[in-house]
Amino acid sequence: MRLVKLIANLGYGSRKEIQTAIRNGWVTDRQCNTLKADSKTAHEDILFDDEPLDPAPGMVILMNKPLGYTCSIKDNGKLVYDLLPDRYRMRKPVLSTIGRLDKETTGALMFTDDGTLLHQVISPKFDVAKVYEAELDRPLKGDEAAIFASGELMLESETKPLKPAELEVIDETHVRLTLHEGRYHQVRRMFAAVGNHVNALSRTQIGGLTLEGVEEGDWRYLDDADMAKVFGEQR
Repeated sequence: MRLVKLIANLGYGSRKEIQTAIRNGWVTDRQCNTLKADSKTAHEDILFDDEPLDPAPGMVILMNKPLGYTCSIKDNGKLVYDLLPDRYRMRKPVLSTIGRLDKETTGALMFTDDGTLLHQVISPKFDVAKVYEAELDRPLKGDEAAIFASGELMLESETKPLKPAELEVIDETHVRLTLHEGRYHQVRRMFAAVGNHVNALSRTQIGGLTLEGVEEGDWRYLDDADMAKVFGEQR
């Protein structure tokens, strides 16, 4: 790919702006050689304003989403994209969240510009489990685990029962729930179906990947070892 298009697609500016940056000597290699528009240099060896380029397409990010941020760029208020470099909104292919967490839900949120990967993480076919911890408004009745595991629970306004889910009781108002699909506001609607209300909700794990080392509001790139944790032996 031509150098100008490569850097523009990463969101650093328009093609015209990148051409200007190249003429001004802001695009170099690791040996401090100034690059030209027709230079052929490996992605990992290109520097923009003395900093390595962002990862190539296929980038995956894990964020520890804070409370009060939404995942849709069409919503008003604070967006999860505000926690990333501004240029990430301009990447081509587009950087998208892998599934969504609502405004009142915190925790593990992945991003990618790889549409195939996005589908694999969210598709029930690949069975990438998502683990949530919830604080409930009222004590458990005691039959919730059996209901959630039955594969027969039907949510309001839906015609297909939920896949079995595993409920682990932490105490009478705190639980850990593992899902194998992702429906709209699923955890909240599941507890509503058994007569309870979720006061606080956090996703703590995607597949085998946890938020270890990622503080609230922070994020990091994922590598092949991380993705192996997400999928295990499923891919």
